[in-house]
Amino acid sequence: MTKAHPTLEQAASQVAELRRVIQYHSTRYYVEDRPEITDAQYDALMRDLIALEQAYPVLITPDSPTQRVGGETLSSFTKVRHEVAMLSLGNAYNAEDMRDFDRRVREAVSAPIRYVCELKIDGLAVSLRYEEGRFVLGATRGDGEVGEDITVNLTTIRTIPLQLSSPLTMEVRGEAYMPKRSFERLNETREAAGEPLFANPRNAAAGSLRQLDSKVAASRRLSVFVYTVSEAAGLGLSAHSEALDFAHALGLPVNPERGVFTEIAEVIDYINSWSERRHALPYATDGMVVKVDSLALQQSLGFTAKSPRWAIAYKYAAEQAETTLREIILSVGRTGAVTPTAVFDPVSLAGTTVSRASLHNEDYIVEKDIRIGDTIVVQKAGDIIPEVVRVLPEARTGSEEAFVMPHDCPQCQELLHRLPEESAWRCINPACPALIREGIIHFVSRDAMNIDGLGEQWVALLLEHGLIRDVADLYRLSKEQLLQLERMGDKLATNLLAAIESSKTNSLERLLFGLGIRLVGEKATKTLARQFGDLDHLMQATLEDLVAIRDIGPKMAESLLEYFAFEASRDLLQRLQEAGVNTLYTSGPRAQDDNAPTDTFFSGKTCVLTGTLVVYDRKRAGEIIEQLGGKVTGSVSKQTDILVAGEKAGSKLEKAQAIQSSGQNPNLRILNEAEFVYLLQEQGIHASDEAEKA
Repeated sequence: MTKAHPTLEQAASQVAELRRVIQYHSTRYYVEDRPEITDAQYDALMRDLIALEQAYPVLITPDSPTQRVGGETLSSFTKVRHEVAMLSLGNAYNAEDMRDFDRRVREAVSAPIRYVCELKIDGLAVSLRYEEGRFVLGATRGDGEVGEDITVNLTTIRTIPLQLSSPLTMEVRGEAYMPKRSFERLNETREAAGEPLFANPRNAAAGSLRQLDSKVAASRRLSVFVYTVSEAAGLGLSAHSEALDFAHALGLPVNPERGVFTEIAEVIDYINSWSERRHALPYATDGMVVKVDSLALQQSLGFTAKSPRWAIAYKYAAEQAETTLREIILSVGRTGAVTPTAVFDPVSLAGTTVSRASLHNEDYIVEKDIRIGDTIVVQKAGDIIPEVVRVLPEARTGSEEAFVMPHDCPQCQELLHRLPEESAWRCINPACPALIREGIIHFVSRDAMNIDGLGEQWVALLLEHGLIRDVADLYRLSKEQLLQLERMGDKLATNLLAAIESSKTNSLERLLFGLGIRLVGEKATKTLARQFGDLDHLMQATLEDLVAIRDIGPKMAESLLEYFAFEASRDLLQRLQEAGVNTLYTSGPRAQDDNAPTDTFFSGKTCVLTGTLVVYDRKRAGEIIEQLGGKVTGSVSKQTDILVAGEKAGSKLEKAQAIQSSGQNPNLRILNEAEFVYLLQEQGIHASDEAEKA
């Protein structure tokens, strides 16, 4: 017997309960670090919620836990004026500075003083606005008076509750940061891709939150600590420490590592006690913030033009060490970028022993005049990534050796290449062992061919045992071969082979992205797949053909031509085709497909989706438009034919209206969601059918 679908009222009740339970467990996991259920149980709850929301799209709301993956790409950030200025803090660098701060406070007020000490997180200051308990606005500090609206990016941070435990209207402020592991993982990925590394977690967090594509922010795994409840006195609170407890009770993430003291000597002792042990924390700290606890005394002390008189930031000095550079070794990343690494006598820095640091590229070595045998000064950037700060020329004995960048790949001995405008030397030989290893790891990843279960360790074992040489060999693996590997059981081998087989049906753009062609990102691969329809036509394209395509520039076009011209690349692609890997674009109609619909309202039209859509999410709405012969882009221009504007449409709607009214494109049509759904119904597409499919 077929299970009856719940009524809308029943579904709404189930959705509300699932959201409540998921929010409870999210707080336990992400904020309090004491989960009560397994990851699998949490994932099952999320799957149930996703299924209900897909079946009943009208129940999807912006504060649902399912809406944390990021949405449309913004064209720019809108400005936000802070109701209360976000001022910076004055700095202290030693115990005497702290005693001076204490003296100024006590001279200004006659009441007893209590200080709250909080770790200073190395991140980006943000404000979070809640209305009736719902998160509605997030902004950067900006210049203190005006910041930028980054709500959509902050929504992707799982430690930020989208709904408070009480329906209050309030604003809190905090520090958005990138945990150390997330920072290391991000830089490892960027280094493998030959991209510039972030210098420290603060830069990485700031760069992530200012991404116009919120999916990028979502992938960076940021977090937040709330450190201020704005206008807390209006909520009946009398002390800063009380306000922090209040925020925590609402489900907001508050750093538990804090102390309350009555004497400045105790404050100084507390600061000193964290000087070393802060390095063991999973996030970067660069100091301690000290605040007068009483809100009434804060108001009495007031502000200077730049900072509050009742707070100060103590800055820890960066720990550095001198050591001897013994050698410079080279490693090859996924894109072929050859990265030099300094190997030096081990030193203790920020709580760990380090003996290596990336030297990034040849130009970096030349600029700092780094020589083998030099006495060098090293530190940890952001207390995480070891770096060579400088050399000490006065310590040279004359035995030091200048480093000469080799012209042959250290792995395969093929000639390295360096483009005039780049700093990296690269190996472009697809048969290079280093490129093969990193390339296979990328090929099987989620955003590429998505071969579930085939992680880095299995790839390394397959290569080590000679079972594969490149990605094409994955499709020739047998169960007998897999069972040769240690810890590989029958069930695991069966599942792995099934995942490999399933990946053969992927659309062309996934294959292109999986190949890891330099400069060709995920968005470009879809553009190319839609334009050419199949791999053979793409491989026959000329430079003129490629640069004529929107979003494909000369550098990317040259990289594509270079890749397809390489004999090893052509051999690899032929073997993939022989193995049955799909090389056709199957995600939607081709840009040049004669069979694409030509008689629908959307045929041949360029469309932009913006705002919150309820009946269809933006991804599904875009897929439908493409099925009806339209093209979906991320930004509004004079070439835009249709703008579909949901709730809170923002700057894209304003730009479309301006283009209309200025006469630049008077035919540009702006549709609200109801008009959009009605037009789809005229094309025979109904929301009820979508729900049935879900």
